Amino acid sequence: MASGRTSGYGPSVPADASPGSAPESAIAVHTLTAAAKDVIEGAFPPLWVRGEVSNFKAHRNGHWYFSLKDREAQVNCVIWSSAAKRIPAPPDDGMEVLALGQMTVWPVRGDLQFSVRALEAAGDGLWRKALEQTRLRLEKDGLLDPARKRPLPAFPRRVAVITSPDGAAMHDIITVSRNRSADVELVIIPAKVQGEGAPESLVAAIEQLRRWGDADVLIIGRGGGSREDLWAFNDERVARALAACPIPTISAVGHEVDVSICDLVADVRAATPSAAAELAVPSRREVVARVDALGKRLAAAARRREDRAIASLSQVQKRLALAAQRVVERRRGKVETIAGQLHALSPLSTLSRGFAVARTPGGATLSSRNQFVPGAPFDLWLRDGIVEATAGTNRPLPDGMTSAPAPMDDTTNPTRA
Repeated sequence: MASGRTSGYGPSVPADASPGSAPESAIAVHTLTAAAKDVIEGAFPPLWVRGEVSNFKAHRNGHWYFSLKDREAQVNCVIWSSAAKRIPAPPDDGMEVLALGQMTVWPVRGDLQFSVRALEAAGDGLWRKALEQTRLRLEKDGLLDPARKRPLPAFPRRVAVITSPDGAAMHDIITVSRNRSADVELVIIPAKVQGEGAPESLVAAIEQLRRWGDADVLIIGRGGGSREDLWAFNDERVARALAACPIPTISAVGHEVDVSICDLVADVRAATPSAAAELAVPSRREVVARVDALGKRLAAAARRREDRAIASLSQVQKRLALAAQRVVERRRGKVETIAGQLHALSPLSTLSRGFAVARTPGGATLSSRNQFVPGAPFDLWLRDGIVEATAGTNRPLPDGMTSAPAPMDDTTNPTRA
């Protein structure tokens, strides 16, 4: 008879009984679901599964729950919050996706489920969706408005560069900048540009630049890479930090065909890091050639202006001469008129018409007969000389005459002696 174990709470359990093989060896529920979990995970290594998303739900704790199905079957899926952070955007119901995960059992409820670690849409649907959602939010806040774009400084003295200190982008920017002008100072602010933690590193670098505040323009970017490598520059946090940068910004992410969210937010987009350096740093040779050309243009413009001034001065001189001549002629005519009037009123003119003026030897004019004293000398002024005379007896004018008669000249009285 086989020996067995006894218990004060039930029948004895045979020594050779396996767990759960008999009522006496029954196992706990959690032991069963844990064992099922171990078996399932041991039988199914991580693998990719293709299916259509159904009943997607995002829990407030960050976990995602949905089903993957095809025409014949479906499986419940979960993406834990730690994995969801690495997926660009949540999938839409009906979207065909490729999911990397492992079959497992959730011991708490005993549910069979597929634990997803990575998720990709068939094509680039998830990436496009994430980009579009970010773009729409930034556009709603006015961060993509062309009116807010700032011009780059023509002659910066210091250029800040946010990129990886080990990447080819930094070396390309340094080489191009030094070839164009050795006078411009480059300040490298190192940052992680891909992988986990890259968005936070880029935001911290932009914030460091803002606190420093002694650069004239910012270049942010990296060289080419896969979509995943460039994804940090599509992060909304990075884009908003770049939009808030107090100095003009140049985004140079990847190759010419790559367009990131940072490219849309920055003041200027450069196709490559080398092109960004060309935009930020003026070429010394080009500046010298431009100054020479401007000098020649200024000299030519000065000569043309001088020629025009001389021609204009000549025209003004001619006009002034004509105007002066007209003024002189008008003044001469006016003077002649006044002179004629003065001559007509002049005593000399009166004398020339046959009148005479009596004056004392002292020069006083004698205009009344009462001023003549008989026997007193006086001078008689005629038109052609002076006659010394002595006053005789004076008499008044005949009756009916109010003034002396006008003299008669040879033309009016030919018989005058």
